Amino acid sequence: MNARHFSQLVLLSAVWGASFPLIRVAAPEYGPIVMACLRCALAALVLGILMRITRQAWPARPHWASLIVLSVSTVVGPFVLHNWAGLVLPAGYSAVLNATAPLFGVLAGTMFSDERLTESKIIGCIAGLAGVALLVGLGPVAMNGAVVLAVLACIAAAACFGFGAILMKRATMTHQPLPASAAVHLAGALVLLPAATVTMPTTQVGADAMVALLLLGTFTSGFMYWISMRLMREIPASAATSSAFLIPMFGVAWGAIFLGEPLSWGLIPGVGLILLASALVTGFNPFVWLAKR
Repeated sequence: MNARHFSQLVLLSAVWGASFPLIRVAAPEYGPIVMACLRCALAALVLGILMRITRQAWPARPHWASLIVLSVSTVVGPFVLHNWAGLVLPAGYSAVLNATAPLFGVLAGTMFSDERLTESKIIGCIAGLAGVALLVGLGPVAMNGAVVLAVLACIAAAACFGFGAILMKRATMTHQPLPASAAVHLAGALVLLPAATVTMPTTQVGADAMVALLLLGTFTSGFMYWISMRLMREIPASAATSSAFLIPMFGVAWGAIFLGEPLSWGLIPGVGLILLASALVTGFNPFVWLAKR
């Protein structure tokens, strides 16, 4: 992995980290399923417009079945699960739990023989979990039944991302990133539509929730999914999912800045361990890169 790839991972992490505070704002007013459906629809609309501008065609009909599977694993499942968890958990907590995605990505890559499990990846995953533990302050949220279920929902969403990364990697070998990204979100909106029609909010949605949903659909879903698929063409899936180790830093920071969520002293050493984990899993050594400049 080179510096350009690593900088793109940092960008993805910063923007995806912002999605958790936005979910906290929008999920209570829209509901988990309706919000996920509208988020997919907005992303599909934006990406579809870009396809029109760049004159790219939609994927051929025989490929849609595999794209629907990719949509369920990387969009439908994670969106609904994170939206539901966002009704209970602070944004920073959800972002931290999302850092388990690379563990599932490494496991999936090994299971499907897409990648080799190396010692550095194992150490990186352990370092990432240790950093996550410090970042979250070893559990600042008082545990109860609802919190436990929300935590499990976040871990399930991370598992979807981790295993879905292998499908994303394979999809980039068949499709151009932009049409594939648009198709994934269009499929997600259609899959969620039947359930969304019967769970529509009964009260008026506020302006803050509308803006949050607009940002989620256009930037954190549409543009960033496209960038992620472009990155997937050039680096291993496990390296791409390592951005999840960086997301907690931004998720915790954005939650503190915009929602007033408390910060933990574990932030500083936690950030160091998370950066180390990302370097180990991705194979990017910033010191070697600087020495070559």
